[in-house]
Amino acid sequence: MSFAEKITSLLARPNQQDPVGPEQPWYLKYGSRLLGIVAAFFAILFGLWNVLSIITLSVSCLVAGIIQMVAGFVVMVLEAPCCFVCIEQVNGIADKVDSKPMYFRAGLYIAMATPPIFMCFGLASLFGSGLIFATGVVYGMMALGKKASREDMDMRAAAAQQTYGGNTAAQTTNDRAGIVNNAQPFSFTGAVGTDSNV
Repeated sequence: MSFAEKITSLLARPNQQDPVGPEQPWYLKYGSRLLGIVAAFFAILFGLWNVLSIITLSVSCLVAGIIQMVAGFVVMVLEAPCCFVCIEQVNGIADKVDSKPMYFRAGLYIAMATPPIFMCFGLASLFGSGLIFATGVVYGMMALGKKASREDMDMRAAAAQQTYGGNTAAQTTNDRAGIVNNAQPFSFTGAVGTDSNV
């Protein structure tokens, strides 16, 4: 068994369909899950550190720490539901989120990660929530999909040029291009009926 197969068997969930799709490489698919697990652990740890800042009477850091710990718990539930075998509803919640598109998970992670950073800006909230934010960015990049090959982009450019009939003058974007290509310049002749000799 190779190292990659060991990693994928550790990170795979039971009865898991391939939510990402076959076009994603295995290291991105399982790397995002591993990054989410690590991010959740550090978010809970540094959220606890922010909660302990109540000693300095910083209420905003207390609230930011609580939000960060809840965000870390949610990410851990969604990325590694095997850690919560004692809670029955965790697998159902994780399956519902796995059935949604990738951009849903990306938006959820980014939305959960930003409030603690703005409420209590410091290394603890920046690192803990920053890892969750990075996980959301990785899922967002996976939702965008793979970049097209050079040949596909060339074919689309040729098809777009044929759509315009090969007229490249209509597609120019130089500084002198106007809204209408055959527009005549304006001229000022003065007001009608204002003769100075009368």
